[in-house]
Amino acid sequence: MSGLHRRLTDEDSKVSLEVNPIYVGQVPPGEIPRYRIPDGPLPADTAAAIIRDQLMFDGNARLNMATFCTTWMEPQARALFSDCLDRNIVDRDQYPQTAELENRCVNILDNLWNGPGGRGLGCSTGGSSEAALLGALALKFQWRNRRRAAGLPTDRPNLVMGTNVHTTWHKFCRYWDVELREVPINPKTLAIDPPGVVAQCDENTIGAIAVLGSTQLGMYDPVAEISAALDRFQANTGIDVPMHVDAAVGGLIAPFTEPDRVWDFRLDRVQSINTSGHKFGLVYPGVGWIVWSHPERVPEDLIFQTNLLGGEMKSFTLNFSRSGAPVIAQYYNFLRLGFDGYRAVQRACLDVAQGLAERITTNPFLEVLSGGTDVPVVTVRVPPDFTDFTAAQVADRLRLHGWQIPAYYLPKAMDDVCVLRFVVRNGFTQETTEMLVNDLRDATAFLERGAAARHTHTLAEINF
Repeated sequence: MSGLHRRLTDEDSKVSLEVNPIYVGQVPPGEIPRYRIPDGPLPADTAAAIIRDQLMFDGNARLNMATFCTTWMEPQARALFSDCLDRNIVDRDQYPQTAELENRCVNILDNLWNGPGGRGLGCSTGGSSEAALLGALALKFQWRNRRRAAGLPTDRPNLVMGTNVHTTWHKFCRYWDVELREVPINPKTLAIDPPGVVAQCDENTIGAIAVLGSTQLGMYDPVAEISAALDRFQANTGIDVPMHVDAAVGGLIAPFTEPDRVWDFRLDRVQSINTSGHKFGLVYPGVGWIVWSHPERVPEDLIFQTNLLGGEMKSFTLNFSRSGAPVIAQYYNFLRLGFDGYRAVQRACLDVAQGLAERITTNPFLEVLSGGTDVPVVTVRVPPDFTDFTAAQVADRLRLHGWQIPAYYLPKAMDDVCVLRFVVRNGFTQETTEMLVNDLRDATAFLERGAAARHTHTLAEINF
C-alpha cells in the first residue's frame, strides 16, 4: 500500500538538495531542486551517490521487526532478481518461459494446499493484497450471478470477516460497495469464533473470510471449525456461504510446519486462498499469489481476453504490466529450498520466536499475549495494572538501539490493549534474540527508573 503525498506550495517546492562538497565539479552550476526535475542531467555516479546519501536516514531493514516483508535473499536470488527486472510478466508472447515459471509456482501452491485432483486455477499478483481483492471479487460476482439467475435482488451484498483482518478487506468493501460485517476476536483465543461468523451470515452474504495468521497477533482462525459451522448453517437454511482463506502470512508456513492442520482445499467450502510470496515466501517485495480450487469458481466475466502485446492471453489481475523478477525469485526459492528447506527455515523462525517469547516472560514489565505458536510473531503488552509507562514509550526507547518495533492498539473487543509486535524472519538468530532481550530489559528498566524518579519528586514537593 502506498501513502498519498501532497503537492507542496510553490514556495516550499523551491527547496534545493544539499550536495556534499566532495561532488563539486561533478554537478552543473547552480542548485539541484528537491521537488522539481533538474534542468539538465547529472553524471550517473554522482546521481547515485546523492541518492545513497539521502537513503542513509532509512532504518536498518534487518532490524525492522515491524515488517513481515523479506529483507534478505541469497546472492544468487538477488542476481536473478536483478537480471529479470525488465521482464513484463503479462507479456507471455515475448517471455513465455517467465510465464511457464509462474505456472509452475501456481501448481506448486495448489499441491501444497491440497487442491482436489489438480483442477486449481491461479496467478501471481503484485502482493497478497491484490490477491485478496481478486478472491473477494470472485466471491461477489459468483453471488451476483446466482442471485440474478434466481431472479433475486443483488443490491445488498455483505462480506463476513473478523476484526483481525488486514486493511485490504476494508478497502474491498468500501471500493466495491459491499457491506462489511465484522466478528470480534475472542480475547482468550485471539481469533474469531465460528458461531460469531454464522450469526453474521444471511442470503446476501457473498462469503466468509478466515485468516491464517493475523498481522496484529499472528494467530490462525479455526478454519475447519468455521467451515463445519457453515455446513450446519447451510443444512438448516439452504444458504451456501463460500469461504476464502487469507493466508498472506501462514500460507507458506502451515504446509511445512503443520501438514496435518486442515485449513486449505481439503475443505470444499474453501474456494480460494491467497498468500504473500514476499512475506514467508522469502522473496523481496513484489509478489503475491491467489489460487482457486476449481476453474468454475472464477466467473468468466472477470477474465479479459487481450492481444495488446502480440499474443492472445487471458488477464485477471488489477495491475497489468509489472516485473516478472519476483515470480522468478519465488520459483528459485521453491527449487533451491524444496519442502525440507522451507520446513527448516520456517521451523527455525518459529523456534526463535518462541524462545524470544519465553525470554520476555522474565521481564516483569511486559506480558506476552501471543508467543509464536502459529506463525513467528510475538506480541507483548505492558501489564494493564502497570501505569508508569506505555508500550509506545518502550518502542521509542528501542529505536535508540536501532530496533524498529511497532506499537499499536488491537481491534474491536480488545481495542483498549496496546501491544508491541516482533516479527521473526529468516536470518533472525538466537544471538540476535539475546541482544533484543537485553535491549528490552534496559529500555523497561530505564523507563521504570524515570517513573520512580518522577514519583519521588512529586512526593518531595508534597512534603515540602
